Amino acid sequence: MLEEAAVEFPVDKRLFALIALALMWTLEGWLPFFHEFNERGKRYPHAGRNLAVGAFNAAVMVALFAGLVVYVAAGARSAGFGLLPWLGPHRLGLPPWAETIAAVLVFDAWMYLWHRINHIIPFLWRFHRVHHSDPRMDVTSGVRFHPGEIALSFMARIFMVPLLGISIGQLAVYESILLPVIMLHHSNIAIPPGADVALRWIIVSPNMHRVHHSDWQPETDSNYASVFSWWDRIFGSYRWREDYRAITFGLHEFQDEAWQTLRGILKTPLRKDE
Repeated sequence: MLEEAAVEFPVDKRLFALIALALMWTLEGWLPFFHEFNERGKRYPHAGRNLAVGAFNAAVMVALFAGLVVYVAAGARSAGFGLLPWLGPHRLGLPPWAETIAAVLVFDAWMYLWHRINHIIPFLWRFHRVHHSDPRMDVTSGVRFHPGEIALSFMARIFMVPLLGISIGQLAVYESILLPVIMLHHSNIAIPPGADVALRWIIVSPNMHRVHHSDWQPETDSNYASVFSWWDRIFGSYRWREDYRAITFGLHEFQDEAWQTLRGILKTPLRKDE
């Protein structure tokens, strides 16, 4: 069973991402929030750059680190190590389905914390700002991460997975929820305002995450949640605004088009702060 999970986990993860990305890309064409983002001369080059970075991360970085995460998770579970096994049937009597729900919630809380840390620690922010320097926000922005950030994220995960004691199956369940939600809240899809408000009581909605991609720092440093929006309310980082169409995306220091090329994206962490 562990051997099968080790093979299927990264493959299924990429499949979910591709399906969600294709669906959101299609819906953006029909129901765009920002109509100007759908200009063909700009939409396709923008998507091409972001997808090229995302494809490299999926092909190279995941191949390098995913197997190690699986190995560490399997070893920790076999040893009964970590928080979740302690909450399991032999300790508190939780059935497997309840433990899986607990795993999803605990890991999403970790994702919130890790995202917030990326905004606080200058070294981590150098890599994470590649994601925020995108001046146009659509579903392809959801895969625009510097390879250095992906590597650092996997290294942090190698430590957190055994501490939490999350299993391969539980991690796969979480990723299967995470990836479509990420594609949704980065998308340029026009959702009725009332539906967006209702949605953000449970998961991160597009308007909620648009605030996070604002070029105004108090908004950039808010709305960190990945799946469940309540973490921002619990930890005081939730922010909303009246006019989402007035948001300017990106970062002031990376507005020059040179930073939006593949070379510029990869060089972004090396830029000296003035």
